Amino acid sequence: ICLFNAKGHLLIQQRQLDKIGYPGLWDVTAAGSALAGENSASAAARELWEEMGIRHDFHGERPFYTINFPDGFDDVYLIEKNDVALSDLRLQIRDPVRLQREEVRDAKWATLEEIEEMLDSGEFVPYYRHLVRVWFEMVKHRGSTTRE
Repeated sequence: ICLFNAKGHLLIQQRQLDKIGYPGLWDVTAAGSALAGENSASAAARELWEEMGIRHDFHGERPFYTINFPDGFDDVYLIEKNDVALSDLRLQIRDPVRLQREEVRDAKWATLEEIEEMLDSGEFVPYYRHLVRVWFEMVKHRGSTTRE
């Protein structure tokens, strides 16, 4: 899940240092695997709540896109939610983030430029740069053409 605010900033999380994959690196808002009986929307809602303490109704939403790889697939949700604030950003706290300490070390809002710098320095999970740009470009758009 890539959760954006009205300013176009992405909420990112820092993975705990003892995580097996990409320990200590910054990552998208929330991610994880579906449990038996879950579809990707219910898994996304659960992961977002468990990792970040944020509720979002994914009912009726479809993934923005799906990426297939040899052992499975990732359904990616791009959402905009304007009532999430982090207390250290001095914003009005309406739905404060509650981090799952077993998985998430820290969280913050980031711009595309900040994430690209983190990719360059090795601080961010090594996603393809063009994929990260797609998140920022497409969060407000659906489809593959500029015409409705």
